[in-house]
Amino acid sequence: MLLKDKVTLVTGAGTGIGQAVANLFAREGAWVILLGRTQKTLEETFDQITTVGGRAVILPLDLENALNLVPDVVRAVHERFGRLDVLVNNAGILGTLTPLEHFDSVLWEQVFRINVTAPFFLTREMIPLLKRSPDASVINVVSTVAFKGRPFWGAYSAAKAALVNLTETWAGEFPNQGIRFNTVNPGATATTMRAQAYPGEDPATLPTPQQVARVFLYLAANHSRDVRGQHLNARDWLSWQL
Repeated sequence: MLLKDKVTLVTGAGTGIGQAVANLFAREGAWVILLGRTQKTLEETFDQITTVGGRAVILPLDLENALNLVPDVVRAVHERFGRLDVLVNNAGILGTLTPLEHFDSVLWEQVFRINVTAPFFLTREMIPLLKRSPDASVINVVSTVAFKGRPFWGAYSAAKAALVNLTETWAGEFPNQGIRFNTVNPGATATTMRAQAYPGEDPATLPTPQQVARVFLYLAANHSRDVRGQHLNARDWLSWQL
C-alpha cells in the first residue's frame, strides 16, 4: 500500500477529481481528510471510502466565505493526527467564459478567492503540520490555460497561472528538504466543470477522474521524493501501473 498510514487532506473531495483522489488515497492505505463546502457530497465520498474498509473524516469548510476558520481546521487535524503528510489543493471554480472587458468584478474576486487565496492560506496554516511529516507533499491542481492565456477564459486562466507561480515560489523556499510542492494539470477530464466549459462535448471521449487520480498518487507516494517544483500533466500518467 503506497500511502499506508499517511495523513492526507483533499479539498473539493465531494465530487469529480477530488472524490476520485480521496478514494484512491484511501485504497492505498491513507487516512483521508475530506474538505469541501457541501456536507452531502462529502458524506457520499465518506461512504464510498468506509464501505470498502477505508479511513476518512469529514471537515466541511466554505473556502470562499469562511477562510477565517482555517486555523480551526488546522487545530482539528493536529488534535486528531499530529501531522499532515499530503495536501491536495483541488477545490476550484470556473467562473464564466466571457471577454475580460465584460467580466463581472464580484465573480472575478470569487474565482481568485477560491482558486488562489484559499490554497495559499490553507497551505500556509498547514506548514507546521506538514513539517512534522518525514515526506510531506503539497499538490496544487492547475490547468492548461495556466501556462498560456486563452481568450474568454479570463479569471480562471489568470487564477491558475497565479497558482503555478505560487507553487514555484513555495518550492523555491523549500528547495532540498522538508515539504515538496508540485502541480498537476488534469487536462480534459469528464467532470462537471469540463461540461460547463464544453457543454456539447461527449464525456465518454475523455479520461475519467479515476484515471487522472493516478498522478496524484505518484506525487503523494515516496516514489516522487525528489520531485520538486514540477508541473505534471495527468495524461502522461494515465497508464501508470500502481
